[in-house]
Amino acid sequence: MSTETYTMLIDGKWRDAADGATFPSVNPFNGKTWAEVPSATPQDIDDAVTAARRAFDDGPWSGSTPLQRATLLRRFGDLIKENADELARIQVLENGKLIREVAGQTIALANHCYFFAGVAESPLGETLASSVPGMQVFTVREPIGVVAAITPWNSPLALLLWKLCPALAAGNTVVIKPSEITPVSTLVLARLIQEAGFPDGVVNVVTGAAPVGAALAEHHGVDKIAFTGSTAVGKKIAVTAAQRLARVSLELGGKSPNIVFPDADLPNAVNGVIAGIFAATGQTCMAGSRVLVHEDIHDEFVAALTEKTSQIKLGDPLHPETEMGTVACQAQYDKVLHYIEMAKAEGAQLATGGGRPADPALDEGLFVQPTVFTGVTNDMRIAREEVFGPVAAVIKFTDEDDAVRIANDTPFGLAAGVWTRDVARAHRMIRRLRAGSVWINNYRKTNHVAPFGGFKESGIGRENGFHAIEEYTEVKTAWIDTGNTIADPFNPRA
Repeated sequence: MSTETYTMLIDGKWRDAADGATFPSVNPFNGKTWAEVPSATPQDIDDAVTAARRAFDDGPWSGSTPLQRATLLRRFGDLIKENADELARIQVLENGKLIREVAGQTIALANHCYFFAGVAESPLGETLASSVPGMQVFTVREPIGVVAAITPWNSPLALLLWKLCPALAAGNTVVIKPSEITPVSTLVLARLIQEAGFPDGVVNVVTGAAPVGAALAEHHGVDKIAFTGSTAVGKKIAVTAAQRLARVSLELGGKSPNIVFPDADLPNAVNGVIAGIFAATGQTCMAGSRVLVHEDIHDEFVAALTEKTSQIKLGDPLHPETEMGTVACQAQYDKVLHYIEMAKAEGAQLATGGGRPADPALDEGLFVQPTVFTGVTNDMRIAREEVFGPVAAVIKFTDEDDAVRIANDTPFGLAAGVWTRDVARAHRMIRRLRAGSVWINNYRKTNHVAPFGGFKESGIGRENGFHAIEEYTEVKTAWIDTGNTIADPFNPRA
């Protein structure tokens, strides 16, 4: 495969970095460089933010109507559907995620465009029942301004659309900085943004490593930062934003519990646990990496989980029969293997997996066997820190209270799963678990209508659903005197 060359989108123009520097995009399945991408300079970042500011303040976007924004979003959604196959293929080349998952996920991105097109045309203010005589009071929601959208490598386009669609629906302009692991899919998507007819400067893309994202977050022309990534980086962004009181929304890490009670449908629960931790090779913030199993069914469940895990088919992520692909990059691969060795040293018992697969056909790829540890206690690092790989830690519990205690004993609070036939227990667990999403007898489901985000150190704010528009707007209150004269200037209620 020949190496392809890509350029950045700034103010409606495709261009190289100011100094001509590039970096490679490497296919994690075969270790080969397949694309070269610009490494943005501070000048490029400033140009992108300046273009976004100009489009917001003075360009045609500044006077855009909800109908105009909705029309463009619908056109953008149509283009995504038309180009879904190519967008999916590129994501697989970048991060090794399964085509069988990415294909459907990419087509569904169009629904985000259609949904937020509808939101753009929906009433976003409210009339208030004021107790002040002779006054009509109402609110309006207005765009914040220039949004920096900093996105991760595990689901590069889905997690971008979670930010981009509500930002544009509200009337903001955007500067996107994709992960250096997966920049090409975002650049190709930006071509569709242009084709849809968004004015120059409304959406810009700068590419590069972590310093590019840091420089974008620090830029005083940025009014809001929308970030998905690790909790450690999210905290740094929050500190940066606080210096100028820029708005932030942060979707961060997780160490989510997947809780199996004795009355669960065990085959269904086994499949759900496997989907929760081994789908996307465990590289998802909502991964159900802590598997809490009741002591009465522990051994039976672990045996079934181990057997099915050992049969997961690894291979070319572009092949539709492959069940688990590669880790996305060398650094992440090394990190996952490090955690596996750490778990062994801590005393966790390796039930299956634990290293590279033996198949020589997989030697060139960044493959890690799907791994299950038993005998894990919640104080082990394997149970407390986000591995972001195909590693499940099975923890035994005694009763419902014990399950809740273990599940909530974490600095994270992104998601949780519960497997039970007891409807009353299901409702109790929903209330008791400190997590932004709780799935009952399913796991890892998301949708454009359903808010997603975390408690505690798993983030700030919500993406998707009507709640998302709140993250990209400011509330303005208007007071209209309906005809009264000011009787007493020193009494605001007179």
